[in-house]
Amino acid sequence: MHSPDDWASMVHLIERVVGEDDLLPSVVNGVRTMVREVAVLPAADVSGHTRALLAAATRAVAARRGPTEAELSFVSELGTARALQGVPIEAVLSAIHVAERAIWSRARETAAEEGVSAGLLLDARELYDDWSEAVRARLITAHRMTEVARALPAANRDATLLRRLLAGGSAAALAATEAGLTGTDGLWVLLARPGDPLPATTGDRTPGDRASSDRAPALLALVDGLLTGVLTRAPGSAPVPGGSVAGVAGPAGPEELAAARRLALAALTAAEAAGRTGVVHIADVASLAAVLDRADLSSALADHHRPALAALGGNARAVARAVGTWLEADRDITAAAAALFVHPNTIRNRVQRFTQVTGIDPHTTFGGVDAWWLCRTWLAQP
Repeated sequence: MHSPDDWASMVHLIERVVGEDDLLPSVVNGVRTMVREVAVLPAADVSGHTRALLAAATRAVAARRGPTEAELSFVSELGTARALQGVPIEAVLSAIHVAERAIWSRARETAAEEGVSAGLLLDARELYDDWSEAVRARLITAHRMTEVARALPAANRDATLLRRLLAGGSAAALAATEAGLTGTDGLWVLLARPGDPLPATTGDRTPGDRASSDRAPALLALVDGLLTGVLTRAPGSAPVPGGSVAGVAGPAGPEELAAARRLALAALTAAEAAGRTGVVHIADVASLAAVLDRADLSSALADHHRPALAALGGNARAVARAVGTWLEADRDITAAAAALFVHPNTIRNRVQRFTQVTGIDPHTTFGGVDAWWLCRTWLAQP
């Protein structure tokens, strides 16, 4: 077992080696000389990635730990970048091996001057190897996923790219750049049901169709059963042809697209529930989306008013439909009656009956919310 002082001398050795002025240029030159596929890359590119890997490895060995998620995210970006540059994974791994050999060779030469024993150096190398093994695994995975995506037909490739975008996090920024979605005002996520016409601001694009110079950049594909788009421009609010609906959320940065997708799905669901058409932003249906997202509260509301449902008996659905329609018509009795093809007095009577059996006053703000929610829950029951 090594003492803290022993390990401190080991850390000092590593930092000294990595900090030597000629080390990085020497390593980069060695990599570009010995690995032909890397030699075609700009020296600054190789140097920048090598410097970052050296710094991360030094921090890991000093702290006697494995790689952090932030370090692994950087490694994923490196694997993706090299795959897009056409550098085979074998060449990437060879370049890392050349760099490792040069660094540890110099560490062995300097160890005696720093009073670091061979055993201590071996322990540090074993720690580094554990860190490096996890790094290599992430690097290989990212590289191969990118190669597979590039080999797919355009529609599948776009769907794969969209999945990377919508996963959020640091890797989404690289995916956004790869897709050409670099709008300075943020990105918007749009969701619609398959077969629905696309919003006017996306032009005549179909899944797999990339943006052209006369249209705002967008990526569209079928993902998890929904027509999904990531746009650099807010979609318009004009009605969608055919009376269909699309939910949208944004603007958001690439790292925030996972949350934006959840909001866009909530917007779509809420808009459908309210009978809305066209492009509906989550902010326009925020209250409704919040209500629909809480199935637990919906169940609690229905359980609490089970006696009222029983009291209404066979008229329960008619009362629920009348109250719900009346509330959605902004409490306009004439409009609600016309929508249900009944006499206005029928609406009045059913609203009054609902109030009597539930104790909810739908004329108040929050009572109206609870009444609409309860009626919707009753109508959703078989």
